[in-house]
Amino acid sequence: MVSLNDGEDPHFRKAVFDPARCPTDCPRPCETICPAQAIIFDRPADGYSGVIESRCYGCGRCLPLCPIQQIETQSTTLAPDQIPALLAQVDALEIHTQVGRLAEFRQLWRAIAPVALQLKLVAISCPDGDGLIDYLRSLHAHLSPADHPLPCPVIWQTDGRPMSGDIGDGATRAAIKLGQKVLAAGLPGYVQLAGGTNRHTVPKLRALGLLRSEEPRENTVGDRPADKTPADKTPADKTPANNTPADNTSANNPQPAAASFIAGVAYGSYARVLLSPILDRLDAIAPSDHHLEAHPDLLAQAVARAIALVSQLKPPPLGSSLAPATADDLFSETESAAPWQLSSRNPPTVEPVLLKPG
Repeated sequence: MVSLNDGEDPHFRKAVFDPARCPTDCPRPCETICPAQAIIFDRPADGYSGVIESRCYGCGRCLPLCPIQQIETQSTTLAPDQIPALLAQVDALEIHTQVGRLAEFRQLWRAIAPVALQLKLVAISCPDGDGLIDYLRSLHAHLSPADHPLPCPVIWQTDGRPMSGDIGDGATRAAIKLGQKVLAAGLPGYVQLAGGTNRHTVPKLRALGLLRSEEPRENTVGDRPADKTPADKTPADKTPANNTPADNTSANNPQPAAASFIAGVAYGSYARVLLSPILDRLDAIAPSDHHLEAHPDLLAQAVARAIALVSQLKPPPLGSSLAPATADDLFSETESAAPWQLSSRNPPTVEPVLLKPG
């Protein structure tokens, strides 16, 4: 998967500043607030001060805290003619957009269209705003018109509180609220939470009846078995299970009927928190080679943590001996444990897991 944006977006920026301008008596609140430890002063190894670009993911928490307001951001942009080559070897595409950017979205999609037929999935990530549902409907009409439907599923990725999953319980409430809003709209496709997702997300989804019955089954795109939610457990703001439209997924129309359940959860800031100890060790072992694949023990630990996240939502395949983990499992694992001990319920003897970088 690769991510593209149709305009200014915090997911595609890095903080920058000149450390030589920093006052000598500055308390350095930017260094303290940075959740990615991307801001450093007088690094012991080489004396470097400033932003470590590979760690910064553009959250912006440092921007208002600088006493002399010198921290700025630099955004990454691509020319339209660069996009087809970028997408030549990918299976899935995530597009970050915002309400009111229909013209910009159409311009971006024109560059994507030549390679759209090869895609297996398109995700649209959008925060809330006035007219959100009408905007998403307009996007779908452009992506998948009746006379030329998109040949792959669409995921509506509801960006509740962008890049805030490491903050706490309140952030995930915003993510779930936006997910409920988009579910209620009945858009064709799947709804996935993002922006504010963390260890509290799945328990809250279960409590609200927003997760499908967790029965082991084949994991296939477009698979929508009959709803199992008891009628007396149906939330007031959700279509009752027995009124859920029949699945219309087929080879010619890969979009499922309007869903009654959250289909997935995207973890960004929260996943970085879980993986940061592993990446710190990678920095210490190989500061010039940031490839987990070259370090099987660290890779196994990262995969184990990814499995622990996924298994909260997605039952193991039929015939698997793996048992679902809980959010607390991720915090009960010690950082010094051997790779095979990191997830006792989910040992890393599995197919490769691809983690999308920030």
